[in-house]
Amino acid sequence: MKPWIKAFLNFFLKPNCPLCYRPAEICFCSDCQTQLQDCQFPPGLRWTRDIPVLIWGRYDGALKQAITKLKYHNFPEIAQPLGEQLGEAWLETAESTLSQLVVVPIPMFAAKQKKRGFNQAELIARSFCQVTSLPLKVNGLKRVRNTTAQFGLSGKERHKNLKSAFSLGKDFKRRRPRGGVILVDDIFTSGATVKAAIQALKRAKIPVVGVVAVATTRQPLSMKRVRK
Repeated sequence: MKPWIKAFLNFFLKPNCPLCYRPAEICFCSDCQTQLQDCQFPPGLRWTRDIPVLIWGRYDGALKQAITKLKYHNFPEIAQPLGEQLGEAWLETAESTLSQLVVVPIPMFAAKQKKRGFNQAELIARSFCQVTSLPLKVNGLKRVRNTTAQFGLSGKERHKNLKSAFSLGKDFKRRRPRGGVILVDDIFTSGATVKAAIQALKRAKIPVVGVVAVATTRQPLSMKRVRK
């Protein structure tokens, strides 16, 4: 079913929870929302040594199911509550030390996005920005090379797979941001994707000051507050 048809029907009919298919007042029913909250990490976890990364929860259980439904089973509406929760986590943990930030979602290759019908990182970023009031630049980056799926690749293979996969998008070709960039993605694993995106922005002398993602399979390094 096309997303606009589903949205039209949900306007008139009470939607069902996309995880358990029981009636729900909002996107998820109360039971599934509780299970999602159980996946949330405590605030302040640090995931890398080089750049601040904020991740909402553990890629497991209900959160893994929600992201899978979002990406592969045509449930784009799931992106809204995930992005909102990510935005709330940002507001709770960020420090007001940086200004003039802009948000850029990790782009998909055009053919892949056309086939899926949407870019899940973009949808998550839109809800994230609605909560945080940060400006969104959907076309800050462009994916110029069609890469293979990262799943099952070694760390070295992931970096090689994404080499030169991104270039500056039309938003930043027209006007460079005055401040730093926050990158948004659905899942943070090895960090190869965001590193490739950072390199593309770095070549244009655009600083990336942080990364936010909904979920990860990685273990945190330490506790440290994320700078805003």
